[in-house]
Amino acid sequence: MKRVTVVFENEWLLILDKPAGLAVQGGEGVKVSLDELLAAEYSPRPLLVHRLDRDTSGLVLVARNREAAGILAPLFSGKNGERIRKRYIAVCAGVFARKEGDIREKLFVRGSERDALTSYAVLEDNGEFSLAALELGTGRMHQIRRHLARLGNPVLGDGKYGDFSLNKRLGKTMGLRRLLLHAAALGLPPLPRLGISRPLGAQAPLPAYFAEFCETEFPGFSELLPGVPGR
Repeated sequence: MKRVTVVFENEWLLILDKPAGLAVQGGEGVKVSLDELLAAEYSPRPLLVHRLDRDTSGLVLVARNREAAGILAPLFSGKNGERIRKRYIAVCAGVFARKEGDIREKLFVRGSERDALTSYAVLEDNGEFSLAALELGTGRMHQIRRHLARLGNPVLGDGKYGDFSLNKRLGKTMGLRRLLLHAAALGLPPLPRLGISRPLGAQAPLPAYFAEFCETEFPGFSELLPGVPGR
């Protein structure tokens, strides 16, 4: 598919590397969406089982049919013990008060407060910015961005929840135009019914603009990036 890399594919599911700026679904102001690209490429039309923000790059899991969707979708909540693991990489403003921890702050979703959990670990900081790995315990809208903003360490380039004056300065001095949040790794448990006999890990490299920023601020950063955690 144009603009989208297929990381893994079988008759049941797809794991795709989505670029920043491509919406997952259509809507007001959306000219092209991942959903539409999939419909044009595959028959029957694949089904989305989770979402990724338009401005976030990285891995998206898609079901090839309704049976696969029924198996995959519940795994994002972990209600049955098994879960799909999602790991993100972000560059954040400032230095974190703690090097690792859990952010457990409820978020308003569709008019009501919902529990939300984001775990983080700071990989490196340079006194001004921090490179962090994050894992979702829940999947609320804009969860990572909202949680990090509340912590006082918003994601760089975040035009909705971020530090607007800092983003403007970095746009002028470093040409920063994108959100520095990337869905870097996805881990699936064994799913024999979907042709996966052992734990499956998928990874997506940082986009060029993201890697270039990190190379400038955190030399040798690639050695710090974690892979997919085990089950």
